[in-house]
Amino acid sequence: MARRTNTAAWLPNQQRWQIKVQKNGVRRTFTSAKPGRTGQREANRKADAWLDEGITDTAKRCSDVWAEFLVSAQAAAGSSYADQIEKFGRNYILPVIGAQRIGDLNTGMLQDVLNRSYREGCLNPDSERKSKGNLSRKTLQGIRGVEVAFVKWARQHRYTTLRPEDENLAVPKGARNKGKKILQPEALRVLLSTDTRVIRGKVVPDDNIHAYRVAVMTGLRPGELLGLRWADIRGDMVYISRAVNVLGEQTQGKNQNAVRAFALSDRARAVLEQQRQITGTQESVFDLVSEAYYYKRWQVYCKSNSIPPISVYELRHSFVSVVKTLPAGEVKTLVGHSQTMDTFGVYSHALNGDAAAAAEDVNAAFDRILTSEK
Repeated sequence: MARRTNTAAWLPNQQRWQIKVQKNGVRRTFTSAKPGRTGQREANRKADAWLDEGITDTAKRCSDVWAEFLVSAQAAAGSSYADQIEKFGRNYILPVIGAQRIGDLNTGMLQDVLNRSYREGCLNPDSERKSKGNLSRKTLQGIRGVEVAFVKWARQHRYTTLRPEDENLAVPKGARNKGKKILQPEALRVLLSTDTRVIRGKVVPDDNIHAYRVAVMTGLRPGELLGLRWADIRGDMVYISRAVNVLGEQTQGKNQNAVRAFALSDRARAVLEQQRQITGTQESVFDLVSEAYYYKRWQVYCKSNSIPPISVYELRHSFVSVVKTLPAGEVKTLVGHSQTMDTFGVYSHALNGDAAAAAEDVNAAFDRILTSEK
């Protein structure tokens, strides 16, 4: 085991701590952007971890490690998410880092992926459909998320000690925001008070009304709503551990943060109790055969009730908009976002004792919207 004889130094121009160490003829640099002695200790800890742990095969090309990562992702996640990982790797990530040795990979290279993708678009010269730059912020956030997932996997398999999630891996500031649609207060009031749709000129009950309402009151993803079972609801708590993707495959969710638990607000609990009268003897909470079916039924409901059309996923965006005054940590826990996602900012508490308080905050946020002047 190698032993460190130096300590991390502060680099004013780069605004980060840096330490260089050597093991078996291989030199590595470790950094931390955290201010104060916390950052120095973190950089030193990274160096010590590399010196002490049995990092293997640092000469392996990133493209070869990526191939192993992709096989693992395809086995653990659903086809749609694995396809997204493969696409981001092929068109953006591997053209930049694929030829690099995994032992030489650093945060600067990962940042180059984001910067070049933003400026140039698709970086794969063999791609038949090449984007020409100006990628949306959402796409770049997706690329960054896959980069972090790849390095985490490589770290778990002892190819590297790199920790990009601790660094300021940033989406370029000029990245455009895709126009997200959400339910405005008047439309939200309609959704929570109108149970019907129009079919062939006749007003009939909408069998899926409770699914729409639970989606907008909890921020569940469409696939999580499809995968929700009554066994997942225990008292006031909801435990999310599965989803059904667009291909009808059951998965463990979009990412490791998707597996979560949260307390129901009073409003959401009341809606679920109404739904229990309909499907309480079944395994699944909602009779939604597929995401496409869910989307079509939702569009019919919107048209029937003069609600500006938005996607079922944008019901989730609407939830985040309603609860935007809550602490960032509460919102991240509720919707299953990672620390690096730009929900609002820094991840905060996610302890069991905070669940009931978060539910009360959500209830209060909806009360403010629904009781405001029309």
